Amino acid sequence: MSGAAPGSGSWEELARAAASRREGHAPAEVLRQLLCVRIDGAPYAVPVENVREIVRVRPITPIPRTSSEVRGVISLRGEIIQVIDLRLRLRLAPAASTKANRIVVVHTDGGGVAGVLVDEVREVLRVSESAIGSPPAGEAGIVAALCTNGAEFVSIVDPERLLEVGGRA
Repeated sequence: MSGAAPGSGSWEELARAAASRREGHAPAEVLRQLLCVRIDGAPYAVPVENVREIVRVRPITPIPRTSSEVRGVISLRGEIIQVIDLRLRLRLAPAASTKANRIVVVHTDGGGVAGVLVDEVREVLRVSESAIGSPPAGEAGIVAALCTNGAEFVSIVDPERLLEVGGRA
């Protein structure tokens, strides 16, 4: 019986050491939260801290002589919000409206606000900062980074570049 005590003591020590290592690494691992949306079946994400709200699609009033990516404006509780079609911003073909379409109201650190028309809103991803990588070389559009979600790559959109209407996708 005396042989069991030293063995259990060493297991306890190993368990404590493993727990302290986990506790030591947990605060150092920074998790980013990303709102994942779908455009033409492909996943895109916007940092949650830049999302003000998500609303159902409502009538959009077209504005003459604006960039083709700008669908128009909506009134949201008395505030006039410009709506940018993410499909057109990514230079994809327009699509028919569906019940899954949403407008994601995005704000930038510089104070810009716009609604972004997406095919559907999927989920909030929690991704470690170390799992986020650079986009492919030469990418000069609105995609700022890439991460994985299961077996697929998710393109993380830069809100500042997204709201620069008339820029390159």
